Amino acid sequence: MSASLEQLLRDARIDLVLSRIEKDPSVIQDVIKNLDNDIRSIRFNAIYVLGELGEQCGDNAVTELIKFCTDPDWSIRRETVRTLGKIGKIAEKAISKLSILIDDKEFTIRSAAVVALGKIGTATPESINSLKKTLKDSNEEVRAEAAKSLGLLGADAYEAIPDLIISMKDPNWEVRTASAQAISSIGKNTDKAIPTLINSLNDNDWRVRFRAVNALAEIGEKVIPSLIDSLYHKNKVVRIGAIEVLGELKIASPQILEQLSIKLKDKSKQVRRKAADSLRNIGKEAIPILVKELETANNKMKTILISAIAGIGEGAIEAIPNLIQLYGNKNKKVRVEVIRAFGEIGKDSNDAILALEKSLEDPKSIVRREAALSLGKIGPMASQAVPSLLKRLEDKKPDVRWRSSEALGNIQLNKPEVIAALKSLIHDKCDYVCESADFAIDNLTSQD
Repeated sequence: MSASLEQLLRDARIDLVLSRIEKDPSVIQDVIKNLDNDIRSIRFNAIYVLGELGEQCGDNAVTELIKFCTDPDWSIRRETVRTLGKIGKIAEKAISKLSILIDDKEFTIRSAAVVALGKIGTATPESINSLKKTLKDSNEEVRAEAAKSLGLLGADAYEAIPDLIISMKDPNWEVRTASAQAISSIGKNTDKAIPTLINSLNDNDWRVRFRAVNALAEIGEKVIPSLIDSLYHKNKVVRIGAIEVLGELKIASPQILEQLSIKLKDKSKQVRRKAADSLRNIGKEAIPILVKELETANNKMKTILISAIAGIGEGAIEAIPNLIQLYGNKNKKVRVEVIRAFGEIGKDSNDAILALEKSLEDPKSIVRREAALSLGKIGPMASQAVPSLLKRLEDKKPDVRWRSSEALGNIQLNKPEVIAALKSLIHDKCDYVCESADFAIDNLTSQD
């Protein structure tokens, strides 16, 4: 004879109870009846079984479980709360009771209550206020779970963002992380969060500003008007944050491009740099703006603009004629940045390769070194520069010899004179030059 349901619950044979329910769903009602059993272990395990069933246990089970939220046995209360969380959405009617339990003396019950509110997922004034309150709980685990649950409530919990921003400064890193993730989860689906997030760009804590930027970017196009206004905030930190979001959006609208071009002339160097970075993120459509600004920018700004153009990659090939005009700049930092850019965007430009080859004769060793490095990045397309690179293998600066030998290996022109020249470096006085030459020879001869 098989054991009775009551016996299985008393012996905690949860697997067998669930197996019976799988064969006969009507057994669920018998489990619910055992919630009132005089034997504690039976009551406890009946509650646990209902949690394992989740939504399958039905609305009637929720009604009965709510009664145990105030049970004098703390372990029964905790298991009830956990079960209501597992049941999820259909346990909405339990929100009021769960909200009361955030003040329970036992912290594991408080933690289970905030977890359950998140899993139920219904944002009511009662649940939001309870979770906001719990962000200040004395126990760090409870605070972290409260933040996570607010994130699960989504856009409807937008009013909790100011509280989560405060929690971003919590001494516990798990609380800070959970709060940051919650802000993003709430903000990305509602424009109601925009004003608060914009204000957060002015926060003294970089972590808060970082999360605000991410959340605003996730909201999308709706934030653009507010961001444009923030570009003229008196605090440069706010301007930088707004510019960063515009870059993250990667929207090449005429309005955004125009506003970012204006910020390239901002009185703050950090703002100007961030504007260039954001234009780089937007991509090819920003090339005309970056190129135009090169005409009037000072040398420091020129290096920033050139770097942004290089960051766009091969799509910025149209800027090469403008960069070649800067090739003869007296400032070596500008020349170096131009040469680095050619390595990123000049693969299909004979003019860029010619400029790099000429740069191998530059009086500044850093320019010669970077020219060799860029030719190596271009690879086989730069084969015309091989004779000039061979000359640089005798350069007095080891860094130039190093990058030149490396470039010859990457260009992969396997000729006797190239191999012979590289072999002459095998015993160079600088170990890294020897290693580079040896590697280049292997790279060339492995093609055979």
